[in-house]
Amino acid sequence: MELTGQYKIPAPRDAVWQALNSEEVLAKCIPGCESLEKQSDTAFTATVQAKIGPVKAKFKGKVDLKDLNPPESYRIEGQGSGGPAGFAKGGAQVTLAEDGDATALVYNVDAQVGGKLAQIGQRLIDASAKKLADEFFQNLSDHFGAREEEVAPAAAPQGLPPLIWATTLIVATLLLLAFLAT
Repeated sequence: MELTGQYKIPAPRDAVWQALNSEEVLAKCIPGCESLEKQSDTAFTATVQAKIGPVKAKFKGKVDLKDLNPPESYRIEGQGSGGPAGFAKGGAQVTLAEDGDATALVYNVDAQVGGKLAQIGQRLIDASAKKLADEFFQNLSDHFGAREEEVAPAAAPQGLPPLIWATTLIVATLLLLAFLAT
């Protein structure tokens, strides 16, 4: 499954990079986040309560940040489990680019899901993943005191993962893309 998107965050790239490396900011931005712990400079664990279609579950997961190129890009790899609800595993490539006084954030997620999640239908999973990603980015923009703009329609998502951002988009779109640790 694949999911791509691009958002404009109303803050300079360095500020976005730092915010996405903050446990406090991430915990506030990830929808349904019950706990988030930074295990190292490149690893996080999280517990996220989420509903994907008719499946509501508590997901526990871990993400690792790789190929770090501060403040421009990194790769997130992770996995998470929601018990009987299923599991998600995969990765995401995240890129930040300066866009005037703002930052353009682009992500490409590839993931696999199993269990009940895999049975509810791709369209429903895609819609739920998109909704979670939008909520995460809105929360992140609100952190900077403004509303985010979706720069380009997320190319018809063909999957979930980010990150998830990331389990539930692999732990809410790979911890909604576990965003940008340093």
